[in-house]
Amino acid sequence: MKSYALITGASSGIGLALAEALARRGRNLILVARQRDVLESIGFELSQRFGVEVLFRVCDLSQPLRVSGLLHELEEGGRCIDLLINNAGIGNAGEYVSQDWMREQQLIELNVLALARLCHAVGGLMVGQGGGQILNVASIAAFQPGPGMCNYYASKAFVLSFSEGLREELKQYGVRVSVLCPGPTNSAFFRNAQLDVPGLQGSKLMMSAEQVALLALKGLDKNRAIIIPGWRNRLLAISPRLAPRSVIRWLSGQINRRFIRLIKAPS
Repeated sequence: MKSYALITGASSGIGLALAEALARRGRNLILVARQRDVLESIGFELSQRFGVEVLFRVCDLSQPLRVSGLLHELEEGGRCIDLLINNAGIGNAGEYVSQDWMREQQLIELNVLALARLCHAVGGLMVGQGGGQILNVASIAAFQPGPGMCNYYASKAFVLSFSEGLREELKQYGVRVSVLCPGPTNSAFFRNAQLDVPGLQGSKLMMSAEQVALLALKGLDKNRAIIIPGWRNRLLAISPRLAPRSVIRWLSGQINRRFIRLIKAPS
């Protein structure tokens, strides 16, 4: 039976880079995102270049009913999914109580609930298959609170903690769980989150999606529990342990507010 890697948020950024890197390895793919035309184009290109089968499913994972539909379709399809990559996610910027609640709810639905549901459903299938691998995409934001983006930071803290716990639960069934915690990555994330980061453009802190994807796959090959691409990002992940929480909260808030003010400043 053919096996497939299922990737959410596969139309751009890290998700797209992971899709290409896996196709290069000869992996068959199931790509999930909201844009049908983009998925069709990506699927055709990858199948032509690498000779793999690329299926796609159009789904807005922030809509619970659509997630249910996707899971039903995957179950009915009977395909063997031996790698699940939960990459889809969004970020919101600004003081929490000043934001539109529907946008904040969408973040929780996508970053937390959709990821947890896919892990529950596909993880259960992997247990029945006798093995598989799950990669959940968090962020170095998971290691600290984030005033100015507190809902986003909290959602990634959930992903980190959840993934570590799930790893211990599923290892007895041959299912390996890892969590990817990238730092700033050159993608559409900042624009979608209404953040302006000119200070990071060209910085050594800013990695390309392709770099992150390759390091992520190397971490998966080694069955790393937590994959943090780049030594600078590893240092940033460790640093919150070295200072009082009050200092970390203040510093994180100052950095985030600086970027938020820049995006809202008149041109």
